[in-house]
Amino acid sequence: MSSTSPFHRVRIRVDEPMLDDVAAETDRTLAECGVALAPGSEVAITIGSRGITDLTTVVARVVAWVRAQGAAPYLVPAMGSHGGATADGQREVLAAYGFADGWEGCAVRSSMDVVPVAGHHDLPMPIVTDAHAAAAAATIVVNRVKQHTDFHGPYESGLMKMTAIGLGKRLQAEALHAHGTRGLRDLMPRVAEHVLANANIVAGVAIVENALDQTMCIQAIPAANIPTVELGLLDLARCHAARLPVDALDVLLIDRMGKDISGVGIDTNVIGRTMIAGEPDPPTPRIGMIACHELTPASHGNATGMGLADVVTRRLADAIDHETTRTNVVTSGFLLRGKLPLVADDDRHAWELCLRGAGVIDPSRARAARITDTLHCTELWVTDPVLAELTERADLDVVERGVALHDPAGRLRPFVG
Repeated sequence: MSSTSPFHRVRIRVDEPMLDDVAAETDRTLAECGVALAPGSEVAITIGSRGITDLTTVVARVVAWVRAQGAAPYLVPAMGSHGGATADGQREVLAAYGFADGWEGCAVRSSMDVVPVAGHHDLPMPIVTDAHAAAAAATIVVNRVKQHTDFHGPYESGLMKMTAIGLGKRLQAEALHAHGTRGLRDLMPRVAEHVLANANIVAGVAIVENALDQTMCIQAIPAANIPTVELGLLDLARCHAARLPVDALDVLLIDRMGKDISGVGIDTNVIGRTMIAGEPDPPTPRIGMIACHELTPASHGNATGMGLADVVTRRLADAIDHETTRTNVVTSGFLLRGKLPLVADDDRHAWELCLRGAGVIDPSRARAARITDTLHCTELWVTDPVLAELTERADLDVVERGVALHDPAGRLRPFVG
């Protein structure tokens, strides 16, 4: 089956709040957070494994703030089992985001070693934290606050999760994931609260991005206030999350997936699929078939989440590091997400397989859309039936009509231009 129906490039105009000067706002909130550091002391600054638009700017200002108080900063990966659950792998992930050893004069101290966190608790697991972070006089956690792709609750992705799972490395990540979504929704915040109360974390710097992947809020928070303040920041993130402009599709084509896009490669909140036993799917959108075409280089072969798609291309399949992917998937406990989908020979073949799988008899009537990735949902390629629905929107721009989806070699044409 092949399609003769053209696509149309459209843009949804979104008026999203954003910061004009990220560096200045970071400086302001750090100056007002009321946290003091001891001159001459070492301070660990944590960095996770997600692609965050202004992360280097924010961390650079945190480094400058630490030095202005006479303390010496260094960087620590806080990413659970990512990077293949090895010290070198996590160091490579940081380097891919621009944080190579020596960046801004900071050493990167990477290890999978953990130490116990003191204090009594009644949780069904030991509580640990990164050994390099624990060796500092103080630790500052830096992370984006956003919806999680596995579960929903008062705390999802953010400072609390980095404190419990990111700094807990593979040992604590596995311990919490062993309890399924209950471990994330219910136990993770309790672990984080214990670490905040008993370890050396003095502050967190939270980043909230808008639906256009732009920084809209930065807040430096004293450690004791993180559990309270993060609740409101997650509500803000939910209100400005990326989402598709339609609720029903036969086919969704996603150009790329990866760990820098989402913890599970493809944001489950965008595609309406969870693929966790006992965890309900989001009510919308409803998508018949999903194809994904490439794995981002920043993923380093980690294709966690590929099972959320129905079809992948041969070049995506060839880019998979199965050991790295298996480690991440097994640690999460959500093995369905690590299943290899049907592999298409090329992009055109992926489209044809999706049409067949969605039960589309007449391709010209297919409700289909194409996006670059699940972080960017305001610029799309859509077919006639989807365009007809979207034309009712006052915020729609039709950028180009009648675009062929594939070139003569069967590859997707460039998304823009």
